[in-house]
Amino acid sequence: MTEAPSSDQLIEETLLGGPARYTRTQVEKLSGVPADYGLRIWRALGFPTPPEDEAAFTDEDVAALQEIRELLDTELVDEEMVLHLARAVGQTMGRLAGWLGGVWLRRLGQEIPDDQPVTEELVFTALAATEELRPRFERLLLHGWRRQLAASALHSLTTTAAATADPASGVALMAAGFADVVSFTRLSRRMDERELAEFVERFEATAAGIIADLGGRLVKTLGDEVFFVAADAAVAAEIALSLAGRHGVDPGFPRVRAGLAYGEVILRLGDFFGTPVNLAARLTSIAYPGAVLVDGELAAALADDDRYDFSSLRPRPLQGLGRVRPRLLRRRTS
Repeated sequence: MTEAPSSDQLIEETLLGGPARYTRTQVEKLSGVPADYGLRIWRALGFPTPPEDEAAFTDEDVAALQEIRELLDTELVDEEMVLHLARAVGQTMGRLAGWLGGVWLRRLGQEIPDDQPVTEELVFTALAATEELRPRFERLLLHGWRRQLAASALHSLTTTAAATADPASGVALMAAGFADVVSFTRLSRRMDERELAEFVERFEATAAGIIADLGGRLVKTLGDEVFFVAADAAVAAEIALSLAGRHGVDPGFPRVRAGLAYGEVILRLGDFFGTPVNLAARLTSIAYPGAVLVDGELAAALADDDRYDFSSLRPRPLQGLGRVRPRLLRRRTS
């Protein structure tokens, strides 16, 4: 009598195209990628190092490494580039998989009676439903990736043409902005898990829509905070003011405060770094609810724009940045 597959085996065979059957040494021989480099890719993807003799890799893992070996044969791709790509894929896909898995499990949980135990049969049923929908999810992910790639290419061309970016170094002159929910810890204590998840989802979705509609770029969300950038200082100002003022026209949206800074930032693996990013985060932390604080560089960039008013505040010590004089940004009313 054949032994029924375990839950782990069901997941591997359904989602990974087959069971894990190869050790690190076997993968090296089959793919042609040296074991030490294959292991670096594996770690960059965010997975722990498997023991030397453990069968941890599937046929599709071997195929992926063979693709990498062929990529490395081209002049445009080197080992460090592949590692950077693997790290970006691991971080992005890990978060996406966690989000989708959570949503999917919640949906399945609504269909399962509270008194029904989680059995192997139930796991198989869930996986079968997942497998039926997987091709559509994969096509959606691929389409989204292509659209984002096209948008990134167009953005790079635009900023380069405006002499605000250096593609080789990944340095660009941009406005960095943060907006976070006021008193999030206190608010979260009043909610159960489902209410908190819905609260965060609405905040992130609404903020992402505002940022996209006004021409900015959402870099990442942190639950109670969003981080965005814009090549145009006025675009960044409109985004920050719209987010900070949203509660006044939509009471269901939380009270938000925002901070902006302008200057040279560094783009790496889809994220942005540099003094303007740190400064924008610090300004956000000291802003009052509904207020937008900006640095002197952003105020100077908008000095001739009659849509905005700036009020200089007293200098404040900001961690790691010394004493900084914030400016309060407002829309001009007359």
